[in-house]
Amino acid sequence: MTRWFYLSILLTLLALAASLYVWNFRYDDLPEQVPIHWNIHGQPDGFVPKSDVVMTFLLLPAVMAGTLGLTLLLPWLSPKSFEVERFRGVYGYLMMLVTALLGFIHFISLWGSLHPGLPLDRLLVGGLFAFFALIGNVLGKVKRNFWIGVRTPWTLASEQVWNETHRLTAWLWVAVSLAAIVALLCGVPVMFCFVALMVAALYPVLHSLILYKRLERQGRLQAADNVT
Repeated sequence: MTRWFYLSILLTLLALAASLYVWNFRYDDLPEQVPIHWNIHGQPDGFVPKSDVVMTFLLLPAVMAGTLGLTLLLPWLSPKSFEVERFRGVYGYLMMLVTALLGFIHFISLWGSLHPGLPLDRLLVGGLFAFFALIGNVLGKVKRNFWIGVRTPWTLASEQVWNETHRLTAWLWVAVSLAAIVALLCGVPVMFCFVALMVAALYPVLHSLILYKRLERQGRLQAADNVT
């Protein structure tokens, strides 16, 4: 286990502690109908009765704990030539980022539950952009596998397509995420930034197809079963 796994454990325990703190010490501050979900405009659109909120507060810490289990399980499940061990340090870091994102969403939800009128849209979307920027910063180091990265039929079929797609994606996610964070701080509508996030997330899929077909036409495609 790497230091990133231990950090993930710490984040999970902190998320659980935050839920228990709100339940035991801030229960009287919760509204009778507690918001548990917010739309893209930062407006609550999902509620649970105050008496039933404890299970909701424990949901994301439980998902974070499940992510810890997956962190240990996925390397064992990986087939030969697609092993996570080839980039184990980066893998641990990325799984920690997933756990951290879940923890961030959890803390924002707890905060919003105590302050129902608080606009959370910019904070949540900004957190997503920070998550994508941090992933993009190391994405070029991710080796071909079945669990993490731009996993399309074309990247999995060719090491060359995988590597080139991930180099592009790394640059794209960092650039778009940093630009969007600045835009959010400058007051640009959240929806525009969210659309930019979706385009940045989906374009690599199209790019991997275009690249694969171009290499195929040129006879320069290196098939997965010929790559060691």
